[in-house]
Amino acid sequence: MTALDQIFPDLKIIDSDTHWSEPHDLWTSLAPAKYRDLVPQVKEHNGRRRWVVNGDIPLAGVSAVSAIQPDGEKMLGLRFLKADIDHVHAASYDCDARLQLMDTLGISHGIVYPNVGGFGNQNFLRVDDKALRIACVEIYNDWMNDLQSRSGDRILPMALVPWWDIKACVAEVERAKTNGARGIVMCSNPHDSGMPNFAQPDWQPFWEVCEALEMPINFHIGSSVGDIDWSGSVPYDTWTGDVKLTLGGAAIFLGQLRWLVNLLVSDVPERYPNLKFVSVESGIGWLPFVLEALDYQCGETAPDHMAHLSMKPSEYFKRQFYGCFWFESRSLGSAIEQLGADQVMFETDFPHPTCLYPDSTSRVRKAIADLDPVVQKKILRDNAARLYKIEP
Repeated sequence: MTALDQIFPDLKIIDSDTHWSEPHDLWTSLAPAKYRDLVPQVKEHNGRRRWVVNGDIPLAGVSAVSAIQPDGEKMLGLRFLKADIDHVHAASYDCDARLQLMDTLGISHGIVYPNVGGFGNQNFLRVDDKALRIACVEIYNDWMNDLQSRSGDRILPMALVPWWDIKACVAEVERAKTNGARGIVMCSNPHDSGMPNFAQPDWQPFWEVCEALEMPINFHIGSSVGDIDWSGSVPYDTWTGDVKLTLGGAAIFLGQLRWLVNLLVSDVPERYPNLKFVSVESGIGWLPFVLEALDYQCGETAPDHMAHLSMKPSEYFKRQFYGCFWFESRSLGSAIEQLGADQVMFETDFPHPTCLYPDSTSRVRKAIADLDPVVQKKILRDNAARLYKIEP
């Protein structure tokens, strides 16, 4: 019996946000011969080992973006930036090790997001060859589909989509669904990179296919070029690296309001009432204030625009949007009450630097201690199970 079994009898948690440290051969192991030297791989680039694509275009540093050491201890500070995949805990990148850790922590299923391609799959836009871009997306999804199968459908990667090409994006949503994916990763602000914004009719085929196939659209923090640039410019340039990372990491949560407020006043939720959106790794404490402000502002300064919509922005949120929390505690109960207990999910962010590991058990126990047991069960399991179609 695990510690969490004792705290929540007969309840296994669904972790709504984890990450996978991509093995160095993820793309090369599945690439056709013509792309084998071009797909993402680790090489020397200007004297440093990096993830590169198309031979010499840098995608990401060589860090596994895991703060968990092989012995299970957690790294603090910036040490994780120098930790390659060979120097982190196997649960960061190995299926069996991840499942074993999940069992220890009382977690039944984990929703998985990427690292190398960017949290919104925006890094592949650096490649001019569109066919190579799409190949990178398809190979990632195929590898992750195999991981999902090997895990017995307990590890559930969200599929990447080629959002820079709406027709190809629709096709990949359909392919991902056929292959068993339970949702997709989306760029939060494609107009940062020259695409139409989400209020434009160009995206209607995308909304339609995601609603028809019941594929939740997940927006992870830092999932567009503009979000990364903005959060990176928040800290003063005189701060040391650790303070810059801390301040940028806190500010990036609020970058989520860009896609959120625009979608809430667009006709997308109105036209697609069964479409689901998730704000991932952004916390929930700021959401009630933003929704209250949006309701008020719309009534005062945009009544003509709102006249063609049947609901307030906060009402659309309660019907179709979700938020995920992990470190919050003091304001958690109030936020859940205002947002609605059906719209909140729990995450650990394993194995990233700010993940709850190894204290996820005690942290979540303290955070939800005053909540009704029915509410506890919803946010720890039921909401995610319903959204991602996870059987009991």
